Amino acid sequence: MKKLLNICLVTVFVICSMSVLAQNKNEKNRTISFDKKWLFIKKNVQNGEHTKFDDSSWRKVDLPHDWSIEDLPDQIADSIVGPFSKAALSQRDGGFMIGGTAWYRKHFVLDKESKGKKVIIQFDGVYMNSDVWVNGHHLGNHIYGYTPFYYDLTPYLLPAGQSNVIAVQVKNEGNNSRWYSGSGIYRHVWLTMVNPLHIDIYGTYITTPVITKDKAKVSIETTIKNSGGIGGKYKIISELFDATGKLVGSNTKDIELLKSNNSTTQQLVIVENPRLWSLETPELYKAKVKILKGKKVIDETSTDFGIRTIKFDAKTGFTLNGKKLLLHGGCIHHDNGPLGAAAIDRAEERKIMLLKKNGFNAIRLSHNPFSTELLKACDRLGMLVINEAFDMWKDAKKPDDYHIHFDKCWEKDITSMVLRDRNHPSIIMWSTGNEIYESIDTDGYETGKKLADAIRSLDSTRPVTMAIPKFILAMSSRKGKKWDDTAPSFANVDVCGYNYATSKYKKDHEKFPERVMYESEAFPPQVYESWEMAKKYPFAIGMFTWSAMDYLGEAGIGVPRIVPENELVNSNLFLEPDWPIFNAYCGELDLIGNKKVNSYYLDVVWDRSEVEMLVQPSIPEGYKEVDFYYNFPKQIKSWSFPKEEGKKMKVFVHTKGSLVKLELNGKFIAAKNILPNTITAEFMVPYKPGILVAKSFQKGKLIGTDTLKTTGTPYAIRLRPERDAISASENDLSYVHTEVIDKDGNVVPYVDDLIIHYQVNGKAKVIGVGNGNPADMSSFQKPEKKVYNGRGLVILKPSGEKGNYTLKASAEGLKSSEVTIKIE
Repeated sequence: MKKLLNICLVTVFVICSMSVLAQNKNEKNRTISFDKKWLFIKKNVQNGEHTKFDDSSWRKVDLPHDWSIEDLPDQIADSIVGPFSKAALSQRDGGFMIGGTAWYRKHFVLDKESKGKKVIIQFDGVYMNSDVWVNGHHLGNHIYGYTPFYYDLTPYLLPAGQSNVIAVQVKNEGNNSRWYSGSGIYRHVWLTMVNPLHIDIYGTYITTPVITKDKAKVSIETTIKNSGGIGGKYKIISELFDATGKLVGSNTKDIELLKSNNSTTQQLVIVENPRLWSLETPELYKAKVKILKGKKVIDETSTDFGIRTIKFDAKTGFTLNGKKLLLHGGCIHHDNGPLGAAAIDRAEERKIMLLKKNGFNAIRLSHNPFSTELLKACDRLGMLVINEAFDMWKDAKKPDDYHIHFDKCWEKDITSMVLRDRNHPSIIMWSTGNEIYESIDTDGYETGKKLADAIRSLDSTRPVTMAIPKFILAMSSRKGKKWDDTAPSFANVDVCGYNYATSKYKKDHEKFPERVMYESEAFPPQVYESWEMAKKYPFAIGMFTWSAMDYLGEAGIGVPRIVPENELVNSNLFLEPDWPIFNAYCGELDLIGNKKVNSYYLDVVWDRSEVEMLVQPSIPEGYKEVDFYYNFPKQIKSWSFPKEEGKKMKVFVHTKGSLVKLELNGKFIAAKNILPNTITAEFMVPYKPGILVAKSFQKGKLIGTDTLKTTGTPYAIRLRPERDAISASENDLSYVHTEVIDKDGNVVPYVDDLIIHYQVNGKAKVIGVGNGNPADMSSFQKPEKKVYNGRGLVILKPSGEKGNYTLKASAEGLKSSEVTIKIE
């Protein structure tokens, strides 16, 4: 094993060895992780002092790192709780969490084999406005918190054996986001070492211009960067391997490179009997591209890709590999709940697994590019993606948001998004923006065309889209406009996203019969109507619910409110929530991945379930529940309400049947017809412990039943790990569900205020705890947390060593639980 690079952490004259970049005979990996053991301080140190200050007292952190999720110091009751503060500049938009300015530093030493090489540092995402120095030399500033960027360190590095220092200042200042952004270097960082003549960063572009049943033509475009002033004759070899590692095609080409000149070369490789990438069989291929001088390998890259066809047409809809497919879509934000914005590999993968398990086949990345690891998970698991660039252009949504920097940054950010992501088969559309205020005016038309043209110049294999809301006229400051003024903006793109605007479909189709449409955001209680439109109209290719999963920030938009009966309630979409609500609570899944009413309802809409029954807990006398666009009346999957005997409970039965009958403890109690254009029947049922059964009928035939059973009293804790074994890699995580159960093992759903205490022994540590309660502002990081509806979650990170860990959970008055997880 050949040592290419030895990176060391240095703290005050002490050098500790770290892992090295390795090479094997099959593949030369030129890039290694640069995530380990950074130094961190949340402090506004003056720029001029960034090479002078003493970092010996700084805290050690590993990346990805989000400081906003960490507990605030000097907590004061009712003012600061966990990571939350009433005084947070972000307020409800950012979930009452704190940004600010912070510094990261990392010391490293290069070995002798770095001589003559170019050393490049790559950041996958830093929120936001980051400045980077190496050995006191300013490398650059990157504003946007969601796009990747990189710098060449080479001119400023010290000779082998001497300590170098990277310094990164991160400024998440002002009111700059409509949702929780996180703060810091919250995605991966890599160090890349190459020869002066090398394949450029993001320099491999793979397309499949011809695909038939028998063969696929794979086009490989390689950009070669020659910064060493060395010309001459070279060979470029492109080899394609299937998922088993079998070589399935190759191409060798002689090229002549000029001195200090970048060049692009194209090769075509034929793959016989290609295995197509699809939702059911997400087959991936690997392209290895080598540059050779004689027999010596000068550089090599490896790129995963898929072979598949996509087509969008107003007559045939959306087709994947020639088969029509409606998009069962959901919008998601980038945070990972109790982990904040930290894009740890397993957290990104788990999110996609949960969404696919619950019926989604497509996600819309709202409203910014996500991490490389999330896109890789979509490729592996079979999830379609709309990759979105911006939430605003030149018109502000928040005083300090990206609009300030748009003119000078948009082209760089669009370019980095497309170049990094264009080889992912999961991506089916590029979105230029969401709910852009100027999209109904001339300057918006001009800007939208620039963005769309820029994307097409980098990747012409996918359509460009954008999302315009039904409420654009009320949202924008542009006066005297009408819905028809959206037409030039929609003309700039290939597929048109309608936020909450299916009511516009029919008339727009009459005016623009070739326009392909989809509901890019749908209110949860209206998804049935939206889905029926997608099924009815060929030009409507699906819908994306808002949102597929709860997220931090935009606090309370989906929380039902209990108010006095005589109170007049503002019907504003974004009614300010009372502290301590911190998450949006409009998701199909809650913050830790459990199903909510939105998901059960969607199961019926998407024909994944024949019938779902849920119950609204009783409302105190003299009060009423107020519902808005983003929430259903409160409904839980339970028939367990202690001390509520005799009180009338509202029972909701969601089904596409025509008749619903209810039985309680074996006795018929009520029947109702499902009204036209609805899928819900409501009943008022006096509560009595036992078994409640809903039966759904269609034309007199029983098509499905759902049963709720009263549980016993809380007896014990049950720990339920999602996996019995995990990798020792610190990019892996162990998710363990906590459940309060009765003696028969049933989850007791009315337990909301019980604190579970966690203890860990072994080679892992707790890095996150959570529940589904949007108002529980306790710490995400202390090894204790209340359950909500009888459920909670603890997240553990391995130490990097093989072995085991044991997790124990205990709570007052309950039998404790213990589980052991293998670390392999």
